[in-house]
Amino acid sequence: QVLLVESGGGLVQAGGSLRLSCVASARTFSNYVMGWFRQAPGKEREFVAAINWSGGTTDYADSVKGRFTISRDNAKNTVYLQMNSLKPEDTAFYYCAAGRSSSVSDFWGPSQYNYWGQGTQVTVSS
Repeated sequence: QVLLVESGGGLVQAGGSLRLSCVASARTFSNYVMGWFRQAPGKEREFVAAINWSGGTTDYADSVKGRFTISRDNAKNTVYLQMNSLKPEDTAFYYCAAGRSSSVSDFWGPSQYNYWGQGTQVTVSS
């Protein structure tokens, strides 16, 4: 069992920045692909970004590419999502997810991930 705890959400004006963090309880954190997803009211959960075990491979949704950066620190069992130039349409609940590297074949698919955090709210005002 892997517990994931997100932090860093909040209220920010359009154009502002936030950094989300997700700490994992896994003893072998580097065995996991880490992803960020988000869900706005009335919408399905959608892929935001993901990073492989070493940090050498990342992927982003088109809607956040160039504005968001995912990174990880395996020594701290932590994955980050730096969000810049935030827009009102980025408003959502943001979830951290972990999937075993040996079984994740598609960063974008929620079903690829084995563990999920409780989420943190991000609200961007116009």
